[in-house]
Amino acid sequence: MTRFRQYVNELFHWNEQMKQFLNSQEVEENSELWNQLDVFTELIENTNRELSHEELLQLQAKAENIHEQMESYFKRKQEGVVGTIFVLEKEVPAGGHTLPELSYSYHALEPYISEQIMRLHHDKHHRSYVNGLNKAELNLKKARENNDFSLIKHWSRELAFHGSGHYLHTIFWRNMSPNGGGDPQGILKQAIEDYFGSISTFKKQFSEAAKQVEGVGWAILVWSPIAKHLEILQTERHMLLTQWNTVPLLVIDVWEHAYYLQYKNDRSSYVDNWWNIVNWHDVEMRFEKAADKNWPAI
Repeated sequence: MTRFRQYVNELFHWNEQMKQFLNSQEVEENSELWNQLDVFTELIENTNRELSHEELLQLQAKAENIHEQMESYFKRKQEGVVGTIFVLEKEVPAGGHTLPELSYSYHALEPYISEQIMRLHHDKHHRSYVNGLNKAELNLKKARENNDFSLIKHWSRELAFHGSGHYLHTIFWRNMSPNGGGDPQGILKQAIEDYFGSISTFKKQFSEAAKQVEGVGWAILVWSPIAKHLEILQTERHMLLTQWNTVPLLVIDVWEHAYYLQYKNDRSSYVDNWWNIVNWHDVEMRFEKAADKNWPAI
């Protein structure tokens, strides 16, 4: 299956999920939301050829517009009805984080990342970050309730370490796809070329940043809403040598658990091969949302 066909299938699956959600909330079938989804279904079903990049962006924009309309609808409904109803985005309570499911199987990224590594990395390592984050949040909540902050330094460090691990890994899984690879397109491609000079130069700098992280950590492509340009950062142990007020777009894990069982101490080969599974569609979506934030430059 081509990357294009997989993307269309994902849009179709998303569209069906939205319909199931409207059914579960007993939204009248003659509502504007249903009409929008029906039109979207027809668009997808009639997509029998590879679309141009501009046509793909239009299809993507249509999906995002429907999503925003649904959020607005249920927000208005919540404000007008006494009691609690389900909304699309809900707050995660203290200690309520869960391990995200992968959108592909553990063996799907082979030969670039082995099934054994993916199982350990996702089900063991990432789960430990989720558990650690929940524990830290609950203990900080307890400290507030008891007005006892004697261990605040310890639990604040645990919160930063495990929270950063959880959030970065969540981005990492989505940044990869069995049908990934190639180069970015659209406004992300333009932004990379504008700031780094070329896609190849960007990849070279990103790869070297990942290879030269001292010890364990990450290389991260971020968007800076204040500077209004992209940047490549290194971070050690999740929390160190980073920049605040930036939005992570593309991340690579260079902790040893991410590659050692397969690549041993050859981090360089792991980084080079990783480009074959980059999910540029996810990166582009993150960039478009991040770049839409209108923060003043300084």
